[in-house]
Amino acid sequence: MSKKVLYSVPLWLATLAAFFFLAACSSLATANSTPTQPTITINPNFQSQISPIPTIPPYRCGAWASNNAPDPGATIIIYARLTHNTQGVQGIAASAVVHFRSGDAGLNQTTSDSGGYVTLSLPLQNRQPVHVPATVDVTFSGLPSGGSVTCTAFFTPM
Repeated sequence: MSKKVLYSVPLWLATLAAFFFLAACSSLATANSTPTQPTITINPNFQSQISPIPTIPPYRCGAWASNNAPDPGATIIIYARLTHNTQGVQGIAASAVVHFRSGDAGLNQTTSDSGGYVTLSLPLQNRQPVHVPATVDVTFSGLPSGGSVTCTAFFTPM
């Protein structure tokens, strides 16, 4: 071996040892010091700034599928219910639109029964790819108060 290589090895080891020593000393200095915690002040008037509780709408609906993971060629039933202050509403027209990946498809219109329920038959006919979720919007229109309300069901062919 040459003399240059023999002299550079100890110099390199000494430099490496000095580096580790400095790194160890600097971490000890920061590990022993405790950071100061900021003082938190709460304004006693913060409760006067609370936003009001939202009003519950008098007409609400919910929709669901008879099978959330049907066969792609199956026929499923979409159920929906319209309520007014928790009581079912009879005689309200309901229509539905299925949002398939390839486009939308409407379902036959129906009317809510005495409990506020509607059932809509949905033949999938392989129109939705496997493992791709689809949604169905059910809209109740012609409410006694005017207007309409929409709720959504979903399914994912498996």
